[in-house]
Amino acid sequence: MSRAERKIDHIHYALSTGQSRRTGLDHIQFVHQSLPGSSVKDISLSTEIGGLQWSSPIFVNAMTGGGGEVTARINTQLAEAAAACGIPMAVGSQMSALRHPEERATFKAARKANPKGIMMANIGAEASVEEARAVCEMIEADILQIHLNIVQELVMPEGDRDFRGAVDRIASICETVKVPVIVKETGFGISAETARLLNDLPLAAIDTAGFGGTNFAAVENERAARPLAFFNSWGIPTAVSIVETLSGAPGRPVIASGGLQYADDVVKSLALGASAAGLSGFLLNVLMTSGQEALVEHIEQMNADLKMMMCALGARSISHLHSVPLIISGETCQWLQARGLKPERFALRTPVPFDS
Repeated sequence: MSRAERKIDHIHYALSTGQSRRTGLDHIQFVHQSLPGSSVKDISLSTEIGGLQWSSPIFVNAMTGGGGEVTARINTQLAEAAAACGIPMAVGSQMSALRHPEERATFKAARKANPKGIMMANIGAEASVEEARAVCEMIEADILQIHLNIVQELVMPEGDRDFRGAVDRIASICETVKVPVIVKETGFGISAETARLLNDLPLAAIDTAGFGGTNFAAVENERAARPLAFFNSWGIPTAVSIVETLSGAPGRPVIASGGLQYADDVVKSLALGASAAGLSGFLLNVLMTSGQEALVEHIEQMNADLKMMMCALGARSISHLHSVPLIISGETCQWLQARGLKPERFALRTPVPFDS
């Protein structure tokens, strides 16, 4: 099977396996505020990551890389949708394009379709400083994502088996590249222990990419001669991972991703402490099944719905959402309690006055 065919298989398997939606976000419930003192017209969705101002916390997260004309077309359509909505976009892993120059056009297509937008390059933690520079130059990136995909590599028959030295490599990249750096998981979540290691590095943000979205263990197991089925349920749910990451890297901007689909997923993630929210597999599904116009409509509706919910909560901004009281129940509460992360403190928060 060629590289391009394998990438196309990834897309088909990702769409067919779907998203488990076991994000833990259904265990989050807001404490209703009957006198929020709010106004929709005064609500701001802006956020800041890596010194860059985003008009919305929502962005198109990494999903496709390599694969020839099919992925070039997908990247073009995703980038055009991001441009239409004024939101950032991350491309998928560019590692293969470094080794096979014919694949670079699939990534450059995204920048060509969105020449002025915030664009994120993407590379694995096994990359060298020179490779990190090259992927940024390839798409004139504003931000670099470094992805962690241990489980996916272990499930892949041809995947890596040695993960030593990743922290040192990431540190060297942070010190060398000229753009902000984000470290992200690929669907298995960031733990407090991992966050503490990352917090020693000059990162712009940490992307949790929790369990509950596209499951790359399940995707790889679909094509494996000997599936490692025990990895199909492996990972930290998105809601839990947000809290774990913040506990391990207090004060560091956290990006929520992993199974987010609608505005209520986003607002719950932000209320748990995230500063932005990435969507990938669900947006790809909307694009592939309903088209580009429907994708733009979905993103714009999410932004409108975010303002409605923030108005109901009396939250003027993303930072205000970090103070609204909420109740954490079920398995998410149990996990946080077992880890000593005190889920009850979220219920006792005091909202910031809307006009402050």
